Amino acid sequence: MDKSDNNRRSFIKKAGLAGLLTGSTWVASDAFQSNQIEKSGKTVQLLSQDGELVEVDEAFLKPIPDIHISPEEAREGIEGRKFVMVIDLAQCKNLRKCHDACEKMHYLSPEKEWLKVLKMQDNELAEPYWQPTMCFHCDQPPCVKVCPVDATFKRSDGIVLIDNERCIGCRFCMVACPYSARTFDWSEPQIPLEIAEMPYSPETSCPPKKGTVSKCDFCPDKTRKGELPPCVTACPNGVFYFGDENEDAVSNGSVTVKLSTLLADRAGYRYMEDLGTKPRVYYLPPVNRAFPFEDDEYTRTQNEGHDH
Repeated sequence: MDKSDNNRRSFIKKAGLAGLLTGSTWVASDAFQSNQIEKSGKTVQLLSQDGELVEVDEAFLKPIPDIHISPEEAREGIEGRKFVMVIDLAQCKNLRKCHDACEKMHYLSPEKEWLKVLKMQDNELAEPYWQPTMCFHCDQPPCVKVCPVDATFKRSDGIVLIDNERCIGCRFCMVACPYSARTFDWSEPQIPLEIAEMPYSPETSCPPKKGTVSKCDFCPDKTRKGELPPCVTACPNGVFYFGDENEDAVSNGSVTVKLSTLLADRAGYRYMEDLGTKPRVYYLPPVNRAFPFEDDEYTRTQNEGHDH
């Protein structure tokens, strides 16, 4: 099993954000102290209540089962949390592993891109760079304000979701979004039968529905289980950090850092921040890059798209 698979299985194990979930992640403390559980010999790092990294045997962590969150429950958000993402542009090589993982996770057809990797250039003298772009889960979301049926909503934990059982396909939200982060299901989604028959939840965005709008959802179903979003764990270069602003901690699956320190030390910023939308996605500038900029593959795929 490779590292990304391990990370995908357990955010709480690899990211070290113990505070991200409730105490249900842990076995009872008396069982820990009385040695009633046989140790596995494999330890993981967790963040203690005091903000210290501690090592704990894997045997003392409970697995988090899958639970169905109804459309009504999905509107509440996860209590006490404020989710945030940071993207390190200096590490992005346009491998598109994040894009592919998102597509696989949400059963997206090729024409539906919730996560795009854009070629950016600040001015004609500057070196181009790659910028992963998705829904920014704004704290002042214009998409929510224009929806006439309350299908798009902002949760207490910072996540913006869409309820496709309410969505009437008017696409007002698509027009209002300044980031072009939303897609529209023009045709019947091609998905496995077991996905089509599963109970719908805005937290999974599945099953998708023809005639409705969809977008990046920050994978709250994964977050409830203490797991990182697939885009984070699929990236081999650690481009994406995800975590909880209230805990002041984010992880890229390999390292856990303080959010405030990361943004301050690396001059973190928010895309098109002057619009006043207050995105919950931050970028770290593309300075001291890990890779030279290469766009042969980008140019080829873009040309193929125009050919069709």
